[in-house]
Amino acid sequence: MKGLGLKARLDSIDWQILKELQEDGRITNVELARRVGISAPPCLRRVRALEEAGLIRGYRTLLDEKQLGFEVTGFVMVGLHNQTEADLVAFENKVNEWSIVRESYIISGEFDFILKCIAPDLESFQNFIIRDVTATPNVDTVRTALAIRRCKDHPSVAITKGQAD
Repeated sequence: MKGLGLKARLDSIDWQILKELQEDGRITNVELARRVGISAPPCLRRVRALEEAGLIRGYRTLLDEKQLGFEVTGFVMVGLHNQTEADLVAFENKVNEWSIVRESYIISGEFDFILKCIAPDLESFQNFIIRDVTATPNVDTVRTALAIRRCKDHPSVAITKGQAD
């Protein structure tokens, strides 16, 4: 699996394993094997091969941020003065220092970055924008948008029935 043509080398059982693990990362190997129709030892070998190939990046527990006191989800669009590779990397490094930022993407179009932020309250989010983002060297433009409500929350890859058959 490692190396060339990973997508082409995945068979329907691999796709099923990926689908099941996305739905329940805590599933036991025995139950996973049962669901995909193979015995436990080859199932475990396949999971390890998928991990080693980098197709499985890790396992996480998804938390309810609102119940933990994080009331604000905000998006920050950032435009830089200069977009050389060194400038992009410098800003990426700065973003990685900010715990309020939970996701970050370099994007095309009017802005260079979009940051998804989770904050305890509006004041914390505003302070982050003013004290951190706008004060960062090379930042030219900052626009924000607050999430009103989450309409869809499916942090996984859409694996179709055809791939998993």
